[in-house]
Amino acid sequence: MSTALRRYPVLVALCVAALFMVVPFLIVAINAVKSPAEYSQNGPLSLPDGLYLDGLKDFWERVDYSQKLFNSLLISGGVAIFAVILSVLNAYAIGIGRIKGRTWVLAFFVLANMLPQEALVYPIYYLSKEAGLYDTRLSVIIVFTVIQAAFGTYLLSSVLGQFPREIIEAAKIDGADKWQILWRIVVPVSRPTIGVLLVFFFIWTWNEFLLPLVMLISNDNQTVSVALGVLQGQRLMDATMTNAAALLGVLPAIVFFLLFQRTLTRGIAVGAVK
Repeated sequence: MSTALRRYPVLVALCVAALFMVVPFLIVAINAVKSPAEYSQNGPLSLPDGLYLDGLKDFWERVDYSQKLFNSLLISGGVAIFAVILSVLNAYAIGIGRIKGRTWVLAFFVLANMLPQEALVYPIYYLSKEAGLYDTRLSVIIVFTVIQAAFGTYLLSSVLGQFPREIIEAAKIDGADKWQILWRIVVPVSRPTIGVLLVFFFIWTWNEFLLPLVMLISNDNQTVSVALGVLQGQRLMDATMTNAAALLGVLPAIVFFLLFQRTLTRGIAVGAVK
């Protein structure tokens, strides 16, 4: 009975935290389907009398949302996949291969992950100009693949550093080469952690604003977050369209998170057990 009583404060705290996260999203969703007149008259906390979809429609057409959505999905998905692959290859060399200077290499990746993006803007801008990749989605994919892989390499190196050496030695005795050990043994065992990185890399890249704003100046190449910022800066949106923009901006990331929440939960649980 005492154990059950101890769980109630934790449950209450989790419910309160959930409300703090869910309520703002519900307020945005309600105001996105509320007319400007109704918003001005009744305020942001009132329930709408009906569904007013003109704000969603106007924002969709004004920013060409379908194109911006495609750009964001392409960039975020590409970064998530390539950064995970690069992280696995780096971590395999560092964590299992035990390369010389392993500690210094990991320190380098940690330092790279801690650098503020403001310090990277001009070097990346200059290099992309020189390489002829400025204002292309490929340039953003390359940049964020390297940035996200720095964190992924550090995390996976810590995980693979604890990988049982007996399994590796047994595979070598059976005639497996390094690539077979990686793809048939290491990757399947590390799949939960890799799944967590995949989800995080997608969401982190989706929310990025500064570098895409600098690197993607053409309207056809902009992401959803950049389109939201540009339209806000032009002061062309009323309260209803602002909430509609916020809803459409965050909804794909939430859907992606919900689709892969089991993968995320499984990866975190496995990491806790280890």
